Formats: sequence, C-alpha cells, structure tokens
Amino acid sequence: MDDCLFCKIIHKEIPTKIVFESDKILAFPDISPSADIHILIVPKEHIPSMEDLDSSHGTLLVEIYSIVKKLVEENNLGNDLYRVVTNGGKAQHIPHLHFHLLGGQWKKMV
Repeated sequence: MDDCLFCKIIHKEIPTKIVFESDKILAFPDISPSADIHILIVPKEHIPSMEDLDSSHGTLLVEIYSIVKKLVEENNLGNDLYRVVTNGGKAQHIPHLHFHLLGGQWKKMV
C-alpha cells in the first residue's frame, strides 16, 4: 500500500531501529511507547486487519508468536508482567495488522 505507514517502514522509506527482521516480519520500537518496553511486530505482507486473516496465515501467526517469545527473552520479561495486544476496528489507528509487545512499567493503556 502506497500510503501505509508500516509498509513505508518495511520498505525502508521511513527509518527506524529494527529489533528483529525475517522474510515475513519486522519488529521495531513504538514511536510513542505505552510501556518501558513497547515493540511493534508487523507482518511484511500488507494485511489490513484481523478481519482479513484466513487459514493461509496460520504459519505467519505462529512465526509472530515465536518472535514474541524471542523478544520477551531478549528483554528479560520472562519473570515480569507483559502482554501482547492486537487492536481492531476503530481502535486500530494504522490499517496494517500489527501486534504490540508491552512490558515493564505501563505508561498508559493501549
């Protein structure tokens, strides 16, 4: 998508600090963090929202949660309280499926 913020980040048109990258997924810190650790995990395929997922995305979702596990370990969140959030509908501000990994002290609700 030409006007999608996350697609522009994925295509390196907008610089960001990348904390993880594979052929299918990119992870980077949220520009406006809601917690001490706030990482966005974004599929490189433009999937507008949860409603657009189907059975063909099963392996993608498994990879996303495998990356979440890796990021939890790398950020020493294993014994801490953390959560993974996916917004939908009007709560989803950017129309590209993404997951928020939040850990440490929460600054505000997402």
